[in-house]
Amino acid sequence: MHSVLTPEAANQQAAHKLDTFFRALPRAPEPLLLLDYDGTLADFRVDRFKARPWAGVRELLAAIQQQGRTRMAVITGRPPEEIAPMLGLDPPLEIWGLHGAKRLHPDGRAELEHAPPEVRQALETLRRQLRRDALGGLFEDKPNAAVLHWRGHAPSRARQIEQRTRELFEPLARQYGLRLLAFEAGLELRTGRDKGDAVRELLREAGPGAAATYLGDDITDEMAFRAINQAHGPHLSVLMRRRWRQTDADLWLRPPAGLREFLRRWLQALKSAD
Repeated sequence: MHSVLTPEAANQQAAHKLDTFFRALPRAPEPLLLLDYDGTLADFRVDRFKARPWAGVRELLAAIQQQGRTRMAVITGRPPEEIAPMLGLDPPLEIWGLHGAKRLHPDGRAELEHAPPEVRQALETLRRQLRRDALGGLFEDKPNAAVLHWRGHAPSRARQIEQRTRELFEPLARQYGLRLLAFEAGLELRTGRDKGDAVRELLREAGPGAAATYLGDDITDEMAFRAINQAHGPHLSVLMRRRWRQTDADLWLRPPAGLREFLRRWLQALKSAD
């Protein structure tokens, strides 16, 4: 099992792990750079459509894309169609949305996992209910899930919304075999792949020995960290977050400065291989 880092251990190991990974990167045939969006490439916003990449990040991603050496993909809880307009890259990146349940290729082809009819009906009934009454939170409607957010509420109010949400979601999860996915300031009742499944599929496509990294911030990214940690080639899992928390990631960096520096080092490592 991957060891859980303390902040001190994370600081001690970060430089060594980064150096080891970036030394291996130039020899990789097609490195994988896998990224969460909210909290990783962009700061959180209550209105998620205002969550734009941090200054300089889009330009660094575009430079990596133009090198033509790296396969990049965003793995996000959002519907994948929301990401390309936010990033503004041409061509757009590959996006695995809905935590991996919907894959959107750069050419516009989409693949969506389909749940059994009774599960789809149960979720649709729940979504209709939450459109009428969001339990005091913010309802997010997804094709494979119902999501309640309580970000921005006072702690006591957030606890009330969370309790009401769990009382509604948990019986449905047991009855229909749905997943309860907790994240920071929210809860999702869902079916389909998770971020770890998406990472494993991308690693499978890349083939044995591929160099791969995943950058994420949320609890939902832990599944992706664990998948990256099981890769056979050079790999690195990065908790990209202003405040440290317990994690299975290899190391912890603070955005946005830590993110920009990581992307610069990626660019430089692959330039040295030209």
